[in-house]
Amino acid sequence: MSPISESPFSPEQIAGERLTPEEYEEIVQRLGRHPNKAELGMFGVMWSEHCCYKNSRPLLKQFPTEGDRILVGPGENAGVVDLGEGLQLAFKIESHNHPSAVEPFQGAATGVGGILRDIFTMGARPIALLNSLRFGNLDDAKTQRLFKGVVSGISHYGNCIGVPTVGGEVYFDPAYSGNPLVNVMALGLMETQEIVKSGASGIGNPVLYVGSTTGRDGMGGASFASAELTDKSMDDRPAVQVGDPFLEKSLIEACLEAFKTGAVVAAQDMGAAGITCSTSEMAAKGGVGIEFDLDKVPVRESGMIPYEYLLSESQERMLFVAQKGREQELIDIFHRWGLHAVVAGTVIEEPIVRILFKGEIAAEITATALADNTPIYHRELLTEPPEYAKKAWEWTADSLPQSTVKGIEINGNFQTWSQILLTLLDTPTIASKRWVYRQYDHQVQNNTVVLPGGADAAVVRLRPLEPCQSSHAKELEEPPLAKGDLQREDAVSEASESKQEEEVIPLFTKAQGRETPKLSPPLSKKEAPPGIIPGVAATVDCNSRYVYLDPYEGAKAVVAEAARNLSCVGAEPLAVTDNLNFGSPEKPIGYWQLASACRGIADACRELGTPVTGGNVSLYNETVDAEGNPQPIYPTPVIGMVGLIPDLKKISGQAWLKKGDLIYVLGIGESSQNSEVSSESSKIDTSPTLGGSEYLAAIHGIVAGKPPRIDFELERKVQSVCREGIRQGWVGSAHDCAEGGIAIALAECCISAKMGAEIHLSSNSANVSRWDEILFGEMGNCIVVSVAPKNQEIWESYLQEHLTKMWQKIGLVCCAESPLRVVSADNQVLIEVSMGDMSDRFYNAIERRIASV
Repeated sequence: MSPISESPFSPEQIAGERLTPEEYEEIVQRLGRHPNKAELGMFGVMWSEHCCYKNSRPLLKQFPTEGDRILVGPGENAGVVDLGEGLQLAFKIESHNHPSAVEPFQGAATGVGGILRDIFTMGARPIALLNSLRFGNLDDAKTQRLFKGVVSGISHYGNCIGVPTVGGEVYFDPAYSGNPLVNVMALGLMETQEIVKSGASGIGNPVLYVGSTTGRDGMGGASFASAELTDKSMDDRPAVQVGDPFLEKSLIEACLEAFKTGAVVAAQDMGAAGITCSTSEMAAKGGVGIEFDLDKVPVRESGMIPYEYLLSESQERMLFVAQKGREQELIDIFHRWGLHAVVAGTVIEEPIVRILFKGEIAAEITATALADNTPIYHRELLTEPPEYAKKAWEWTADSLPQSTVKGIEINGNFQTWSQILLTLLDTPTIASKRWVYRQYDHQVQNNTVVLPGGADAAVVRLRPLEPCQSSHAKELEEPPLAKGDLQREDAVSEASESKQEEEVIPLFTKAQGRETPKLSPPLSKKEAPPGIIPGVAATVDCNSRYVYLDPYEGAKAVVAEAARNLSCVGAEPLAVTDNLNFGSPEKPIGYWQLASACRGIADACRELGTPVTGGNVSLYNETVDAEGNPQPIYPTPVIGMVGLIPDLKKISGQAWLKKGDLIYVLGIGESSQNSEVSSESSKIDTSPTLGGSEYLAAIHGIVAGKPPRIDFELERKVQSVCREGIRQGWVGSAHDCAEGGIAIALAECCISAKMGAEIHLSSNSANVSRWDEILFGEMGNCIVVSVAPKNQEIWESYLQEHLTKMWQKIGLVCCAESPLRVVSADNQVLIEVSMGDMSDRFYNAIERRIASV
């Protein structure tokens, strides 16, 4: 007879823990017996995709994880990079998608709390938050409820805890109607001399439970996050945690104080799977065991059983291993901060997790069986792209209505290019997100250099509260920012708006015939004279429509855009944290999307010299409707990337600075077809394309075509030239061309600066058949910059030397009353739109929709 037939649990009970019959048989084989209820629950959460990455772990091994600045890579609570001069940055991104779909406020709020714990568990003080959000059509009442709830939850937790939300992205698409995405990234500056790790050690050392009490909230949240959403998912509200940001603020201070005593051997956040995860992971990483007594755990509810203790995901809790004899010293610190702290366990030699309850053994499992030696599924990859992709790739712009220099006729209505520009500015995905970020406290801690909406990436001053172990430290301990201290003429300021498996892979292989790109070395005394203040830039990016249409090329484009956004503020891209949001890997198309995107991320990170330090995998993002049909989201591999700014006086925003400044575009040659003048070693066509564009989706209602491809040789050159221009003081503003193409990029620069522009395109009306492709076509490798006339000669000389023919001077910044005016080479007016009309559409698009429902 099979183990299932002899099991004390019914097939329905086993399935209720999200375990398959085969996995249950494996559990029985490993234990040599049937599990009890508590053990079954422990295996259920730890063998979920959310915790063990059983479908994605083989794919994550291809990511490059090593680099000159990488101090901690995948496998710990967060990655850590070396910024030089004793400064170390911890950063990580994670998702809280399913909880936010069921209970948007608490789902999003506890997502913020969880990622912050990952940061300060390393010994770092959180200094900034970013978020990547996706919702359905904003005209839908359900979408608005989710949207409002998520934004409110993020603002509540972040504002209360005192960590600024400095940037992010928000997309709206019907693909996310039933399954919104809430990805949160956090950054922290190390305050401890040693990075705090999570591996337990020291036989006999006490195990401390610290923080808040344990209740029944968040029961089985990890398993819940690893299943499709259905009409019955609202019944899983208990799987959504409830957070207390004020308590977590005390927890931050208490933990950092405790770490500085040197009495903490290891620390682990109690996040997904709570006590089960923290005990098993700490034991497995240290090669030891942990005996843990549930009777010692502070509770907020009576009558709890071991199953509930072990699967609870009550927030604001941590597990420490302390030096024996110094536990009271740590307990006193937490009590002083008004927090619970008790000795609840011991490090033991036998590599097991032993759970005690009322004097008896409630559960006993080998630690590695829960944390490391978990099921791994090597799925079969499709040998050729699926039919939906093949059909999409057959689309060409020739199938669209003919266009003229004046505009295009769509469904019997003629629309000028000016009208289409305004329509795109009114599209929620492109429009200003000020309704969102005005709810966030983005200036708390007084280190936010660029306010949301003011640049392509967030910029934060590095100002440690604790002295750095560096001769330059005193220069970093600056007084609060004064207006205009760090921005040239205040322009930037005023313009405003998984623990993945560790494996070392070199950024470049010898077979590729290239050396690893040289990153800027850590700041030295010579490079950082008195008065130089360093900063860090951060961004989150993903054009999921690109990834849906071509997962490999789309994922490469995502990484390239993240690096480009950092370069646009003058930052050197350093490292990546990724959040892989996909549908079911058990379906051939879903796995093809996941595998192809991972390969694209790996290749792009090697090309750009940005190792992956960790991240999060969120699969089964599918909504099962009443008829039982699963509707997956677009594959959405969000890339969080950080970069170093050596001198905060040398940064750039997206707004024009002065009337009369010259406007250039980098990455586009004089020819309308970039492939004719692209790098000699590349045959990649980098010219603007309508495939996968916002114009094609929003104006024509079509999602098809091949998305833009990245020429990495050109990409590196464009980004390097942009950074050098900013650092030399030649470039006054920089903005990448993303959704909506060059026309939208120019409009956004005008809107941010409240100044118009006169643009002269090199294309002649007699030689162009598709003006929409030139104006609204999208591409990589492209940045719009403005330069003061006094710097024109040296700037163009530098461009000619380093970017050859792949740049153009296209226009002039005009005064505040002037419109955005775009003309062809033969002086035909393509676009002429007033500042008032552009600003109204751009700034009020989201507010108008919210007010109308």
